[in-house]
Amino acid sequence: MKSNLIPNVIPFLAAPGYAHTQAWVQALQTAMPEEQIVAFDDMTDEAKAACKVAIVANPNPAELQQLPQLQWVHSVWAGVERLVEDLGKTDLKIVRLVDPQLASTMAEAVLAWALYLHREIPAYAKQQVQKKWQPREYVPARQRTISLLGLGALGEAAAQSLLQAGFTVCGWSRSHKSVAGVECFNGENELPAMLAKTDILVCLLPLTPDTKGLINTHMLAQLPQGGSLINFARGAIVNDKDLHAALESSHITHAVLDVFAIEPLPVSEWHWQHPHVSVLPHCAAPTDRKTASAIVAENILRYRISGELPQTVDIARGY
Repeated sequence: MKSNLIPNVIPFLAAPGYAHTQAWVQALQTAMPEEQIVAFDDMTDEAKAACKVAIVANPNPAELQQLPQLQWVHSVWAGVERLVEDLGKTDLKIVRLVDPQLASTMAEAVLAWALYLHREIPAYAKQQVQKKWQPREYVPARQRTISLLGLGALGEAAAQSLLQAGFTVCGWSRSHKSVAGVECFNGENELPAMLAKTDILVCLLPLTPDTKGLINTHMLAQLPQGGSLINFARGAIVNDKDLHAALESSHITHAVLDVFAIEPLPVSEWHWQHPHVSVLPHCAAPTDRKTASAIVAENILRYRISGELPQTVDIARGY
C-alpha cells in the first residue's frame, strides 16, 4: 500500500563515527521511496524544524535535541538500553526493532553454540593440542537440559530450534509464559528450580536495572557442577569477576561470550586468554538491513496514514 502524502524528510542518526550510516540510508530509502531519508548531517535547518520522526542507531542525544518537533524515534536495534540511558527523562517515544529475521538468526546462533558445548568441542580442541586420541562419552541431546533466560521473541525462536535438535528445554521469564514443549518458569521464586536442572544456561534477556549483574556468584552457584554459560544478551548482565571465579574453580566448565560491558573487548581483558572462554565479537545475531528497513518502513507508513504508533518502549522497564 502506498501513501499519497508529500514526501517527508526523515533523518538517520547514529553514534559518532558509525561506519554504516550511508548503507542504512540507502536501505531505508529503498524500503520507503515515498519518504526522503537522509543522514542527520545532510538535513537543512528547515527540515530539522519540521521533523517529527527519526530513525536511530544509538544516536548522539545532542543531535536529537536539534529536532524541536520530534515526537518519536524508531531504533534499528532490538536492544535500546543505551538509547534509554542516553536520553534520560524524556517524553520522546521510542520504538525498538522487532524483526522475525533477527529472531531466526539468534536461534541459529543459540543452536550452533549449544551444540558446540553439548558435543564437547572445547575439550576435543584441548586434546588436539595435547595430541591425545580419546573419544569422550556421548550424551544424547534429550539428556541435556538447556535453559533460556528470556522467553521473548528471541527466546521462543531459540527454544524451537533447540527442541527440534532433541534437547530438553526450559525457559524463564519475569511474567508467566507458555511455550509448547518448553518447561516454563517465571519470577524470582521459580528461578532456582530451573537453574538446578540446567546443563547449559543461555542468556537472552534485555539489559535493565533489574537484570544488570543478574548472573553473579549466587546464580552461578545454583547451576550443577560442570554447567556452561552462553551470553548472547548484554555484557553487563554478567558479573565478570564472579564468572571468572566460577571458571577458575571449574564449577562452570565453559562460557561462550558474545557481549561485554566494554566493546570492543580491550586486549588486556582476561577473557581473551582464558582456556574455558570463547570470545565472539558481538556477532551472534547481526541486524539484517533489508528486513529491518522493511519493518521500519511499514511502521512509518502506518503512522503517516493513521497516526498510529507501533508499540513503544516502556522507559521504566527499559524495553
